Amino acid sequence: MITVVLIFSAYLLGSISFAVVASWLFKLPDPRSYGSRNPGATNVLRTGKKAAAAVTLLGDAGKGWVAVAAAKYVGEVGELGDEVIAGAALAVFLGHLFPIFLAFKGGKGVATSAGILLGLNPWLGVLTISTWMVVALVSRISSLSALLSALLAPLYAYFLLEKGILIMTVSIISVLLILKHRLNIANLIAGKEARIGKSS
Repeated sequence: MITVVLIFSAYLLGSISFAVVASWLFKLPDPRSYGSRNPGATNVLRTGKKAAAAVTLLGDAGKGWVAVAAAKYVGEVGELGDEVIAGAALAVFLGHLFPIFLAFKGGKGVATSAGILLGLNPWLGVLTISTWMVVALVSRISSLSALLSALLAPLYAYFLLEKGILIMTVSIISVLLILKHRLNIANLIAGKEARIGKSS
């Protein structure tokens, strides 16, 4: 029963869109109404409000970390298996992608996945985030950074995580993240993908 409650709570936590929250706090337009129409930090940055983008980034990453950290704690106290950690990680990620509070139309999960990876293993998170940062500095394209990071995250997880179920969880999250970037992949191939901070 406690596992079900924890996983459902993780989904609800994931359903909180910090892009929408930050936009409301900073009196900005709904992030679903401009740019990529994606409720995420990169799109919020298009308004020029770096503080709002930072709140979005930290909030979305934070909820991923909190869900995993809570699952780890409950798992240790209740002597539960790693399945509860895997379930919470997937639930918070799916909550972000398909939030119940936004008619199941959410973001692409880049920041949330980063928080999840940091929660699973700090070095896994640092390596994946570093990959994103290096690619972003070179290309100035957020989606390309996310895609390459998602491709490499399962490889990092293979060497850093001991449990097969957690490696599989990272792999599933990576596949879902890539699928959410289908339009971006098409734009990248066509050379039309917007660069970080640009309005289109």
